[in-house]
Amino acid sequence: MGYLLKDRVARVEEFLSALERVHTRDTVFDPEVVRRMPSRSRHTDELALLTDRERAVPALMAQGHTNTAIAQQLFVSRSAVEKYANAVSDELRLPRDSGTNRRVLAVLRLLGS
Repeated sequence: MGYLLKDRVARVEEFLSALERVHTRDTVFDPEVVRRMPSRSRHTDELALLTDRERAVPALMAQGHTNTAIAQQLFVSRSAVEKYANAVSDELRLPRDSGTNRRVLAVLRLLGS
């Protein structure tokens, strides 16, 4: 897998080198893209603010469990699971818009930590 910015593709030697590395199953990301990526430590700090129960809910979501199944495993109501999920999303400052799924974003944040 690889991702290069247009400037880098225009430099033939760099492009061919990246192409060869991708062909050998290496991963290539443009240094500028990597530089602009948010720091992992910020996400880790946010996750540290979560309670054990708040961390358990997205962990179970990541395993594919429904809210009902999570409620049964944690011995709480389905409503409580929804409240924990919302609290996690709020604590992680996940966007509240119709174009995103906060449940998926919370799981991705957990997996990325």
